[in-house]
Amino acid sequence: MNINFSKLTAAGNDFVLIDNRENIIEEKDYACLAKKLCDRKYSIGADGLILIEKSGAYDFKMKYFNSDGSHASMCGNGGRSISKFAYDIGAAKEKMVFETDAGIISAEILKDDRVKLDLYAPKDLKTGIKIDIEGKIFDADFIDTGVPHVVVFVDDIEETQVVKYGRAIRRHVLFAPAGTNVNFVKVTKDNTILVRTYERGVEDETLACGTGITASAIISGIKGFANSPVNVIARGGDRLSVSFKIVSEKITDVILEGPAVKAFDGIVKI
Repeated sequence: MNINFSKLTAAGNDFVLIDNRENIIEEKDYACLAKKLCDRKYSIGADGLILIEKSGAYDFKMKYFNSDGSHASMCGNGGRSISKFAYDIGAAKEKMVFETDAGIISAEILKDDRVKLDLYAPKDLKTGIKIDIEGKIFDADFIDTGVPHVVVFVDDIEETQVVKYGRAIRRHVLFAPAGTNVNFVKVTKDNTILVRTYERGVEDETLACGTGITASAIISGIKGFANSPVNVIARGGDRLSVSFKIVSEKITDVILEGPAVKAFDGIVKI
């Protein structure tokens, strides 16, 4: 069977997107299809597969799978990509509301290939975590922004061994059995942070992670390192913005804004 797809990239995080509102692909095949289509040597290549499904109450429903076939309840860069995709194919207007497995998202298509996401409130905040990796102690914080994220502040982000330590923290017993994504953050001037992320499911450093950028910005705000809106520079060089409110330790009004660009359309045999 041949199916149409679009390839989109959001701050260097790239995705294969498929319109599955007519159920041309069975849900039981999503994970296998993600592994197949995201393979960079034998197929299209991407960090993840995103499918649009029909929704009974909202514009559409988003289903996201990592390149290894594992399911994730949400992806920030993927959320901006599916918003742009839905707008392009006529599944939604400039302002839209859609379902994810983590909650309901509002989005707006802006100028210059930028998309704004109004996210749900994060949960499970834990600060002051000590993580021992081969005798090296990491001071870390944890927050779930749709998927779990550890945030570690570093002095030299270029020299940080993101894959080595990210992989070890991702699988640390403290975060078993599900594991966690890991973000290494450098605070700079002008209310800006630099973020490098090891992504669970991709099992490598990616050029950007939307929920990781959101987590890093919120933790920076909680610790007093930056004020909302926080300017964020992803590993790929793209600039994003994260705004939020913190009142009596409650985090609300979380907004992620950044690029979402179509790379190309195509047809693939599955």
